[in-house]
Amino acid sequence: MVDLLETLPNFLAYFVTALALFGLFASLYLRLTPYAELPLIRTGNTAAAVALLGALLGFVLPLASSIAHSTSLLDMLVWGGIAMLVQALVFLAVAWLLPELKEGIAADRLAHGLFLGGCALCIGILNAACMVY
Repeated sequence: MVDLLETLPNFLAYFVTALALFGLFASLYLRLTPYAELPLIRTGNTAAAVALLGALLGFVLPLASSIAHSTSLLDMLVWGGIAMLVQALVFLAVAWLLPELKEGIAADRLAHGLFLGGCALCIGILNAACMVY
């Protein structure tokens, strides 16, 4: 029990920082995309939900890896920032490959959402695996 109390401050510091990074990523990603995911999701747009969930998972996986492997909170913040950048680049690459992505997501074309979300998740897994120190 004593060990738990000794490590609880570290847990809280990493967890709160990770939640802040998650919120920052979600906010930035929602601004990066040219369609409004949350209103679309509220109306039942599955493509928007799948695309956003893939991006969130694609960010959280490398963030979790950075938490597990970091040597300090600052180290975790740097790698979390890299994970954000990678996910932004994934979106830009998919939007370049599929110029109709904006219209496809807005029209609830599930193929567009699955492709974007799947690419974000795949690159997030690779990103997490590459975070070796």
